[in-house]
Amino acid sequence: MIRRPRLRLHLPWIAALCVIASVTGCATLSQIAALRSVAFTLDRVDQVKVAGVRLDDKRKYSDLSVIETAQIAAAIALRKVPLDLVVHVRAENPRDNTVSARLVDLDWTLFLENTETVSGKLSGSRLLPPGEPVDIPIAAQLDLLKFFKGSGRDLVELALGIAGYGDATKEVRLEALPTIQTSMGPIRYPGRIVIRREVGGR
Repeated sequence: MIRRPRLRLHLPWIAALCVIASVTGCATLSQIAALRSVAFTLDRVDQVKVAGVRLDDKRKYSDLSVIETAQIAAAIALRKVPLDLVVHVRAENPRDNTVSARLVDLDWTLFLENTETVSGKLSGSRLLPPGEPVDIPIAAQLDLLKFFKGSGRDLVELALGIAGYGDATKEVRLEALPTIQTSMGPIRYPGRIVIRREVGGR
C-alpha cells in the first residue's frame, strides 16, 4: 500500500506564508505549492546485506552458502547483526506544475514491520522538474538484534522480505520531513509525511 503524503497547514506555517508572500510575491509561493503537490512513494529496497552477506541475489534462506550461513551465525554469537540496505524514494512533481521544486534536506526515520529503527538526514540539493520522476536513494544501517528476535534463519527471512522476496509481505515505512529551497531561504514542512509500502510475498 502506498499512501500519498498530506500536508496540513498549521497557523505558524500559514503566518510564514503570509510573510513570504508580502516580501517575495508569487514566485516563492509557487515553489512551495510545487513541492506540496510532489508525490513521494517508496519505490523499492535494494543492496540488502545481513552481517556483510549480500541478499540481492538470494530468494530464500537455502540459497545461502555454508560460508555465508556461518558468517551470519558468527555475527549472532557476537550479538551484533548489521543490516545494510538502500531505500529508494520516488519523488514525482506533477507534469502540470509550472515550476520545478528543489529539495535540499530530508530528515527521515525508518520503520520495519511497524518497529521504529534508525533515523538520519539526507542532504544535498535535488531538483524535481515537472513530469520527471526522481530517484532519491536513502542508505541505512541498523543492528537487527537490537530491534528483532529470532534465529539466523528468522533474521535472514526478514531481510529477504524487506528486499522484496520471501513468502510473507513486510512493511517498510519512512517518516520524512522535507525541506525546500525558496528565494527566502530553506523552508521545512510543518509536519512529517509518511511513505510506506508492503514488499515481499513472492
